[in-house]
Amino acid sequence: MEFDRRSLLQGTGTLGLAMLLGGGASAQQNRNETLLVVQELGPNSLDMHGVGSNQTVNGLSWNVYDRLLTYAAVTLPDGTLSYDRATLAPELAESWKEAPDGMSCTFMLRKDATFHDGTPVTAKDVKWSFDRAVSVGGFPTFQMSAGSLEKKEQFVVVDDHTFRIDYVRKDKMLLFNVAVVVPFIINSTLAQKNATTDDPWAMAWLKANEAGGGAYKVDSWKAGTETVLSRFDGWKNGKMPSIRRIIIRDVPSAGTRRAMLERGDADLSSGLPPKDFDQLIKENKVKVVGVPIPNCLWYVALNTAKPPFDNVKLREAIAWAMPYQQIQDNAFFGRAKPMYGAASGTPTSAVWPQPYPFRTDLDKAKALLAEAGFPNGLDTTLSIDVGTATVGEPTALLIQENLNKIGIRTTVEKIPGANWRTMLNKKELPMALNRFSGWLDYPEYYFYWNLHGNNSIFNISAYKNPEMDKLIDKARFSSDPAEYEATVKQFIALAMKDLPIVPLNQPIHDVAMQKSVSGYEFWFHREPDYRQFTKG
Repeated sequence: MEFDRRSLLQGTGTLGLAMLLGGGASAQQNRNETLLVVQELGPNSLDMHGVGSNQTVNGLSWNVYDRLLTYAAVTLPDGTLSYDRATLAPELAESWKEAPDGMSCTFMLRKDATFHDGTPVTAKDVKWSFDRAVSVGGFPTFQMSAGSLEKKEQFVVVDDHTFRIDYVRKDKMLLFNVAVVVPFIINSTLAQKNATTDDPWAMAWLKANEAGGGAYKVDSWKAGTETVLSRFDGWKNGKMPSIRRIIIRDVPSAGTRRAMLERGDADLSSGLPPKDFDQLIKENKVKVVGVPIPNCLWYVALNTAKPPFDNVKLREAIAWAMPYQQIQDNAFFGRAKPMYGAASGTPTSAVWPQPYPFRTDLDKAKALLAEAGFPNGLDTTLSIDVGTATVGEPTALLIQENLNKIGIRTTVEKIPGANWRTMLNKKELPMALNRFSGWLDYPEYYFYWNLHGNNSIFNISAYKNPEMDKLIDKARFSSDPAEYEATVKQFIALAMKDLPIVPLNQPIHDVAMQKSVSGYEFWFHREPDYRQFTKG
């Protein structure tokens, strides 16, 4: 008798899993070693360096590839396990040491580490991987530059198991940047076999194939349907995971994902509507873990490089017209921290994010609209990413309603998740609703990505102000605490004045899981680290 996996997973929880994994004592062991995950949108690529790779590609990369360093763990006040933003830990590198002059760092690699095909991992692979990250352009290259990792000449093979980074300048974020998702270590021998003259970094091949040595390997990947990972039993770069197999299904319907969790047909899911998480917490049938995402905002970006939003008075009108509390209540159901209603535009602390000095005042918004030269209003477009439509769409509709009230006739444009970053990079969207989360938890890191004249992909506002650039750069490389604090306050105040973005809130990242699942750890990239999970 044959069974279809899809129908099994949609059946009654325990029975469905038993049919999928077999019967008897071995089936119970299989269930305890298999994690069934349902998500809204799975990876559209196997290579997070690729143009247009989506959010879940980051999670796949995190589990399938290793990096030289990772972050240590810390327990938050509510008992949730989280990465420790201030403490690094070994991964592929078993130790590392900065030079006495602070201008280089040498990494000693584990000598027993191998890739999934059994090839030993060497410093040559590390250099090729770092060279690739600074050469392919776009998001990965800009991310590397955020930690002053800028050119291939910085990366030196000392011997097979010793690798050195030469610094172009002292940068407090450099080593922390080595531990983010981007500088993952690729099997360079395998990748180069599949490279071409026109594609020296094997971008085409690695989009559909993995060449990693991480704790998990890709068994199968069907974009838009399912990804299956299995444990790499030869992994040497950390504690061997308890979970042997991970089945990750794309289930676009949030209602279906919730029902699967409540029936026991799935072990874990994120990306449900905040209303569902609020209800799940109250009903207590499954476990919900929620963490405010560090260095993260939902915001409306206004294109400062083109009419009509090159007009700061118009941007102020938008800020006063936002339905802030309605968004909190009816789109996020309280699963976010408000970022509005500050007493003034003068920051009192050097923290980010922090509330802006705006609230909903439609009369003031109308007056500013007329002052900006639009007494009869205007027509415009607000773009959203369909991949984040769970909260993005109700938020956009509430914004549309309020803007219409003051005469800004707004059309909501839905852009497919697969095309979102490509559209952002064109810098042509008049208004865009976006969520950005800074992997490194520093205010200047957030501003470097979003508001620096280097014009990264996430500077959706196409905002360029030499004064802002100078302040961001000063904070990045300052070693004087008092100077640093004053500089951060200055660039936050400038952002409040120029308004290239209008912050709405700092979201809480919620994950729902069966009570039998433990080991969840919150990470800056917001994706599950399957290496930590246990079940049963």
